[in-house]
Amino acid sequence: MVIFLFNLIIVPWLAQRQIKDASYSKFLNDIDQGIVEKVQLDENQIVYQVKEDEEVKLFQTGKIDDPTLVSRLEEADINFAGTIQEQPNFLIQILLGYGVPILIFVLIGRMVRRNMMNRLGDSGLNIPGAQGAVTVYEPDEDTKTFADVAGQEEAKESLTEVIDFLNQPEKYEKVGARSPKGVLLVGPPGTGKTLMAKAVAGEANVPFFAISGSEFVEMFVGRGAAKVRELFEQAEKHAPCIVFIDEIDTIGKSRDNQMGSNDEREQTLNQLLTEMDGFEGNQGVVILAATNRPEVLDPALLRPGRFDRQVPMELPDLKGREDILKVHLRDVVTAEDIDHNLIARMTSGASGAQVANIVNEAAIRTVRDNREKVTTEDLVASIETVIAGAEKKNAILSDQEKKIVAYHEIGHALVAAKQTESAPVQKITIVPRTSGALGYVMQVEEDERSLVSKTEMLNQIAVLCAGRAAEEVVFGEITTGASNDIEKATSLVRQMITQYGMSDKFGMVNLAGQSSQYLGGEAQLNCSNETSHLVDLEVQKIIAEAFEDAKRILNENREQLDDLAAYLYEEETIPGKQFMEILAETESTA
Repeated sequence: MVIFLFNLIIVPWLAQRQIKDASYSKFLNDIDQGIVEKVQLDENQIVYQVKEDEEVKLFQTGKIDDPTLVSRLEEADINFAGTIQEQPNFLIQILLGYGVPILIFVLIGRMVRRNMMNRLGDSGLNIPGAQGAVTVYEPDEDTKTFADVAGQEEAKESLTEVIDFLNQPEKYEKVGARSPKGVLLVGPPGTGKTLMAKAVAGEANVPFFAISGSEFVEMFVGRGAAKVRELFEQAEKHAPCIVFIDEIDTIGKSRDNQMGSNDEREQTLNQLLTEMDGFEGNQGVVILAATNRPEVLDPALLRPGRFDRQVPMELPDLKGREDILKVHLRDVVTAEDIDHNLIARMTSGASGAQVANIVNEAAIRTVRDNREKVTTEDLVASIETVIAGAEKKNAILSDQEKKIVAYHEIGHALVAAKQTESAPVQKITIVPRTSGALGYVMQVEEDERSLVSKTEMLNQIAVLCAGRAAEEVVFGEITTGASNDIEKATSLVRQMITQYGMSDKFGMVNLAGQSSQYLGGEAQLNCSNETSHLVDLEVQKIIAEAFEDAKRILNENREQLDDLAAYLYEEETIPGKQFMEILAETESTA
């Protein structure tokens, strides 16, 4: 088609450009001189061919009503019946008619090949100059060590033997021991699994191959398996080294009862299983993999001889969060009096990535306020921003709404303060937040807690119910402000009944199982419909009792409730220490 179009359009167009313009008088003069060989008579123009000094030229001129023209051409014996075939230069014709199309074909071929290379992941690892899916970190480039990973001391200890084997394999060979072929890092998102794998490579001072599980699965059949083969071939060439497969559950899902599963993914998994069986542990290649969903992995992948160890990387404890905070504050200009312990206690349940985000938010806040050092107040404010959102500058509440919110939040704080086994109040505010909250009460535990008693959980439920209880006690009416409290209280009571066996009605019976424990999956009831109905009734009963308990506390301390709510209405924010001082003053006055 390209050749046809070139010869049909381009070549005649080029030929047309070789015709020169001439006047009608020049046309008649050339006829008289006898140099005109052919004439083409069109409706609007005359094209004629002239031969001068063995050179053929084409001219065109306008057509004039000349009755003598035909007789003059006949007398000069000039052919004027046919069409003049304008032929361009032979070399140009060859280049345009054949050379250019061939060049276009070559360019199209290169574009198609490049596109295919990209779709194939640049053929994995072996194509020269390819930028494949595998990222290789050399020991002296982007080096990470255990000093860059905090809050995961148990995981470091489990991986120390892998590092020792990569550095001194002969020590293990002498005894007859072999290093684990594979180590699976499991834990919630943000706990530093990828960073830990890099740190192991940095401590061992060996190359580090990193690839995501999704990179193995291609639209072309067989490419995933080929990539696995090429990955292990390259790893053996660079041994000793570490191969890290992130999100291995992408290709490692269980093959049992997967109707309509992706055959390409299954072939990739089979190839991975084969390759992990195909090399010995003493070759110096260690496979590290990470996942948030170990429960979905194929049992064949987890058996000894493939992934010999599972290293849990859980959310950090109080000491771990404090160490993580110090690591991330190393690159930030801070004041000297940073209270690391307070920030660690306020971030209970946070992952390492979330702590890093809090530090970054604090640094941004410092720059926004035109200051040069990050303070503890900046870190506390960034925690509030991450938890509840930024303050809404333009949010305006009516006086009545502001009063209701003040009583609601003081209700939470007062019930928490009057209980003996509740976390101390850190802050109370009625400043609206971008998350939709019109106010909140922050409670911070004095120490890290691993176990929670039934009494403490019932106290938490009473505190959650106290906001609505305050509305009912003071205004005799309830609002929509307790929606989040209701959600949390209901979830907590369901956990008490179905997972923790804290219900007098059911006792120590597990009624629900949790899926995706590291991804915060909700518990699924594994009981009959009748039992599920009884669970609903028990949830209603416990929450109703907690609500009545909260109302009782508020009614007994009504004067303090009014004084604290009035103060919060005026100040909008009360620090926890100041709240306890005001509460103590009102108690002594009473």
